[in-house]
Amino acid sequence: MNTVRKGEWLQITYRPRAGNPPAQEGEADIIGSGEAPTAEECLIRLGIPPKLRSHLLRTEGVRCQGNRTLVRLFPEESSGYEPEWLPLEVLYEDDYCLVVNKPAGLPVHPQDKGGLGTLANAVAAYYESTGQACRVRHIHRLDEDTTGPVLYAKNEYAQSILDAAMRSRDIRRFYVALVEGRIHPDKGTISAPIGRDRHHAKRRRVSSTGQPAVTRYETIDRCGTASLLRLELVTGRTHQIRVHLSYKGHPIIGDALYGTADSLISRQALHGQAIYFPHPLTGEIIQAEAPLPDDFLILIQARSRS
Repeated sequence: MNTVRKGEWLQITYRPRAGNPPAQEGEADIIGSGEAPTAEECLIRLGIPPKLRSHLLRTEGVRCQGNRTLVRLFPEESSGYEPEWLPLEVLYEDDYCLVVNKPAGLPVHPQDKGGLGTLANAVAAYYESTGQACRVRHIHRLDEDTTGPVLYAKNEYAQSILDAAMRSRDIRRFYVALVEGRIHPDKGTISAPIGRDRHHAKRRRVSSTGQPAVTRYETIDRCGTASLLRLELVTGRTHQIRVHLSYKGHPIIGDALYGTADSLISRQALHGQAIYFPHPLTGEIIQAEAPLPDDFLILIQARSRS
């Protein structure tokens, strides 16, 4: 089968299975026979969840025309945030997803309705400036002072698929951090539950009554008395990497909340290096990577000379 966007609609064209070549890049190979399915069968095979499936059927969001089916996956929507022009680096984009490189000092979304100065406002302005009537839907978050890729879904269908991928841990997130000391062993897994700190509203801590939390790490370089680590989140608790590394006795350099501030960097030296996720329509693994920011590179060079 072939898929192509037609305005607000996804057009799906079915061909006899016999002698068909395999699906090409950008196509979804999900139909098991050469016959065009019913409207509901098409939605089920696209992986559309029951709530959205019911809405599309109820609102005539599916049209069957011979060997073609049209599904209204791209309705025009308001962004949900006040657009605000801020510099934005796009790492990946198509009709379903957007990945942007979040700079330090920028929250992912405002705390109050109508708030400004966040990545959500910048994405809303980007959609507006590029003529895309999309709601801003982040799939995950980063701390305000952590840099790196943030994944957005451009429609409800993509959001439901990506949210499910997050729950099943099919979305992989990798980070780099510069930490105090030389961590031993060089490679390992930190498995320690994380809960709220009763004595500090903003902090989290390792607690036997907390939520399960697992972080994988490996040392990729030694920078004087510091270690440069590559980490992968297996779970995604608030401040997870920062809490786990502090708990292990190797706080992230510059992390005043879980370690100590540093004169060479004004934030924690933690950067989202890459995110790998299955494409909502095709299942192809998309890899989006973000380069190390300048302040992180300067810190590495300074620590390597010490």
